[in-house]
Amino acid sequence: MKLEHIGIAVKCINERIAIWRDILGLPLLYIKEVPDQRVKVAVFDCKDIHIELLEALDNQSPVHSFLQKKGEGVHHLCFEVNDIEQTLAEMKRDNVNLIDAVPRIGAAGKKIAFIHPKDMGGILIELTEK
Repeated sequence: MKLEHIGIAVKCINERIAIWRDILGLPLLYIKEVPDQRVKVAVFDCKDIHIELLEALDNQSPVHSFLQKKGEGVHHLCFEVNDIEQTLAEMKRDNVNLIDAVPRIGAAGKKIAFIHPKDMGGILIELTEK
């Protein structure tokens, strides 16, 4: 596994872009709405990994809930795997609490799935397929 991106929950992407692009000098790759996940995403290139800003599209968004409980900050870590279905099957066999037992398509158009933070020391983990 390799770290693919770090997801950061923000109240307003447009207000936070300046930090990552203008102050830190990271190239903004794209901004995209992902309606089925109820988020707006801004992705920055940081050499071997990406920084992903997440803004809630509505009050039903998991990012909205996160912001209400914890405020802005690191939301999740995403790791790249070769075969997401196999990885999920192995985790299920090992009784890992999965949020997504079946992968879905993420903002970058790749298969993704989340592992519940309860089993990961309080950290939300996303898996994505190469």
